[in-house]
Amino acid sequence: MLVGTPTGRGFQVLDSFSRVVRLGEGLYDTGRLSPVAMERAIASLSICAERAKRWGHSGVGPLTLRAIATEACRQAENGAEFIDLARQKTGLPLEIINPREEAELAVESCASLICEGGRRAILFDIGGGSTEIAWVRVNCDGAAPELTGYLSLPVGVVTLSERCAEACYTEEGFSSVVADITAMLRPFEAVHRIGQEIRQGGVMMVGTSGTVTTLAGVSLKLERYRRGLVDGLCLPRHTVDAALAETLALGREGLRRHPCIGADRVNFVLPGCAIFAAIHELWQVPTLIVADRGLREGMLIRLMRAARSVRRGSRPA
Repeated sequence: MLVGTPTGRGFQVLDSFSRVVRLGEGLYDTGRLSPVAMERAIASLSICAERAKRWGHSGVGPLTLRAIATEACRQAENGAEFIDLARQKTGLPLEIINPREEAELAVESCASLICEGGRRAILFDIGGGSTEIAWVRVNCDGAAPELTGYLSLPVGVVTLSERCAEACYTEEGFSSVVADITAMLRPFEAVHRIGQEIRQGGVMMVGTSGTVTTLAGVSLKLERYRRGLVDGLCLPRHTVDAALAETLALGREGLRRHPCIGADRVNFVLPGCAIFAAIHELWQVPTLIVADRGLREGMLIRLMRAARSVRRGSRPA
């Protein structure tokens, strides 16, 4: 959850809340959301609903609210049933968005980073149930970045951890997972010729996910995770390679003890690294821009833009 208020061209965060609920746990094997996973998700959504309600009565102004669900609910046979149940239990206007809008929201949240230079950008968001790839035309004349192609891979850190988490702890197994994901990316590369664009220069790579922020934390050797040091960080390719190698070498116990990972996320780190490694190897951009932002920020920016548009439209001619 993210609560914010407009400030100039950006926004000020008033409140935020996040919790790992693993909604897609077991989905790969059963095709359904499990009762336990749905219960965890609804418990967290209830906290969000209560905090949003308090802000609505806080006197800061009218509260506009949007709540979305993504790949786990798109894939699950009972995804729509979960949405109905969550609406009844929490009162939140939850909706399932399609992959294109998910990619658009990720681009929206990272627009300020994308417009710092270059003519094209490849943006990726490694989620729990899917990985979104956005191929973007950069417009730094004040216009928003333009999404010219997108791909939604049906693999994320949760679904992949259930399929091959143990394999990722061996060099051979990790390489095999990377090869499988690379094969899933190649049709997108064949259509958009991103590699050719990279060789011509002016292509940025932006990563927004827990995987890339973890690699940034490892690279910076942080004693605790600090968003202010990570968001917007530009890492040269050799630094990214070193952070990836260091993360792979930690092993399960080392990952568990790492201050930027912890016990709650230990099972998802190497599957996320495998997805990232496939992207990193296929599209060899010289630097990686790390973004600690995503769908929540994208939604907030859109809501604020819509509110400004309504205010302008309500003025006398």
